[in-house]
Amino acid sequence: MTNHENIESDNIKYLYLLFNYILKKLNKIEVGLVMLVLIFKQINTTIMKQIFTFLFLASFVLNSGLANTLPVNQDPPTIVGVAAGNDNFTTLVAAVKAADLVSVLNGDGPFTVFAPINAAFDKLPEGTVGTLLKPENKATLTAVLTYHVVSGKFEAADVLAAIKANNGKFTIPTVQGGNLIASVKDDKVVLTDVAGNSATVVIADVAASNGVIHAIDSVVMPTK
Repeated sequence: MTNHENIESDNIKYLYLLFNYILKKLNKIEVGLVMLVLIFKQINTTIMKQIFTFLFLASFVLNSGLANTLPVNQDPPTIVGVAAGNDNFTTLVAAVKAADLVSVLNGDGPFTVFAPINAAFDKLPEGTVGTLLKPENKATLTAVLTYHVVSGKFEAADVLAAIKANNGKFTIPTVQGGNLIASVKDDKVVLTDVAGNSATVVIADVAASNGVIHAIDSVVMPTK
């Protein structure tokens, strides 16, 4: 390394330390900026001016706390977190809590959840939801909810491909133990339960950190 390069390297270190001192110690940023401008005018080489500018901006961001406010890529919430943040799933979230399934659906998974929207629960006979939410009916509620859960992550494209590969009908094993039959009607995925009741996927591929959610317009039941 030449003497000139040594001097440049020392200058960079000096500038960085100086920036940190000024930005940490001075109460008024205007005063710090004036001092930095005066230093900038004393720099003769273009490369050093570029380095000066970069270090100043880096020091300012780090010391002002702006680094903590910059956007970063974050994973989406868990399945429960996504549902809890959506007003269409308030009844479902209440049911998941009543069945003590929050920790399960917050687990690693991955899971595919066919999630009934609020309007789906409203279609049930009057009093059904209230009855299911009672502590003494926890086992039944758990069975109903887990009938909507599939082990593994299956996005809409996967489901459609499976339906096509199986001559228009694909059997989906659920966590509850029963099966759902997936088919396509009017370009939408339809799920049919053991009693022949159907639910249509109205919103597909809602991403979660531990799987995927497909919103459906009806509640499917595991028993006749």
